[in-house]
Amino acid sequence: MLAYFEHVSDVFKALADETRRVLLDELLIRDEQTLFELCTRLAMNHDRTPSRQAVSQHLGILEEADLVRTQRRGRYKIHSINTAPLTQITERWSQGKVES
Repeated sequence: MLAYFEHVSDVFKALADETRRVLLDELLIRDEQTLFELCTRLAMNHDRTPSRQAVSQHLGILEEADLVRTQRRGRYKIHSINTAPLTQITERWSQGKVES
């Protein structure tokens, strides 16, 4: 049970930041993007111009919460959305059963 709460805490921490939510939105629209592609989409679609380093740090927090997964393809690091942690949270509360 403690592990569940720690993981949920990471998910909520990751979702607390607007930039991270926008990154997840962009990955939901078009999955499997590089850091460069995500930075470009932030600038073009949301008038946000954080540095590549800042976006990389945001993606790291999302990855720690398992909301983003990465894989290497040659020189590129590809980012993909993972909605499983969100599903686990909603299923827990929608079932109305919380173990203490």
